[in-house]
Amino acid sequence: MASTLHSFASAADLASSLAEKVADKLSAAIAARGAASIAVSGGSTPKAFFQALSTHDIAWDKVTITLVDERFVPADNARSNHLLVDANLLQNKAKAARFVPLYQPASSVGEAARLATVKSAEIGIPFDVVILGMGGDGHTASFFPGGSNLARALDASTPRSVITMEAEGAGEPRLTFTFSSLQDAALLVLHIEGEGKKDVLAKAEGSGDEAEMPIRAVLRRAASPVEIYWAP
Repeated sequence: MASTLHSFASAADLASSLAEKVADKLSAAIAARGAASIAVSGGSTPKAFFQALSTHDIAWDKVTITLVDERFVPADNARSNHLLVDANLLQNKAKAARFVPLYQPASSVGEAARLATVKSAEIGIPFDVVILGMGGDGHTASFFPGGSNLARALDASTPRSVITMEAEGAGEPRLTFTFSSLQDAALLVLHIEGEGKKDVLAKAEGSGDEAEMPIRAVLRRAASPVEIYWAP
């Protein structure tokens, strides 16, 4: 499926434009049914976008926020995506939003995934907005090339759920929503920055195996065209 590329002169310009787009989409969902949901990515790239979005004047008490993926670490761990969201998105006006974490205290990552699936079922899917990132190896969410559960993660017929993922280079075991949970979001965004990521994107948009570059599954099979936001 064709995607739409939005290019910006700076990361700050991207963050401002994407925040306005997302705020409009969330507000429209609230107007239509009284609630809205968004799943966001981790890492350092979305910080400025989170901060910009947090200042928008929308009915945040009707918004539920979760993560597309998470490391199996407590929320106060420096590598936690939950910590990133706390510090940058759940601030300002967005403090009123409800946050549903993927990490759950459990004896194993498998049990944490089961608990997260139960918790996330309260949100309702499809999400109104999904924000994805992309690694230099073509992974997105925690769909890593060579990952332990990659085939299940990318299979559109896998039940909507949170599953585990382990892969070389991933560090801690991961918790990730399946592709089936993310594919039909009303607004599906790929947020990338840097010339290197643009080169990776160009390769991903060519022919090749989805297992080699899992972002291909999203670009090819999402229910609606992916909105790509890029800045150098």
